[in-house]
Amino acid sequence: MRRIVSYTLLTVLLVALHSTLVNVISIGTAIPDVLLIWIVYISITSTQLNGTLAGFAIGLLVDLISGNDGMLGLSALTKAVAGFLAGYFYNENMTEQTLAGWKFVFAVGVVSLLHNAVYFLIFLQGTEISWWRIVALHGIPSALYTTTLATVPMFVFRRKYS
Repeated sequence: MRRIVSYTLLTVLLVALHSTLVNVISIGTAIPDVLLIWIVYISITSTQLNGTLAGFAIGLLVDLISGNDGMLGLSALTKAVAGFLAGYFYNENMTEQTLAGWKFVFAVGVVSLLHNAVYFLIFLQGTEISWWRIVALHGIPSALYTTTLATVPMFVFRRKYS
């Protein structure tokens, strides 16, 4: 129960940071997704189901706060998919090694790329905008930025577990 409360409080803090501070640290069209890093962490330390549920809840919270231009539920869906995909990196016996190694960064990178691809695939439905162009201009740079940012917790976990 204590873990759920601390995860909930940290999630609310990260959502507040994501909705305010992330635009300040964006580089061009690359916007880091700190919530995605958190969802990958939850999936790796808990289970695939918990990561999926956390992704859905976090995405729904983001949708409710941001409004998302009439696409209520899009972030909930894509972050739930991200939590599900990140759950494939879950291994009960290797949690510390995964978090403290490059496997965590790799998981964030793969999940971020797929998250952005699915997000833009749905978001751009019914428009004349090229999906490939948007993914190349926004999705890939954001995934690279998010992956680079994921090295910070990796080094923290490496120091903690060594």
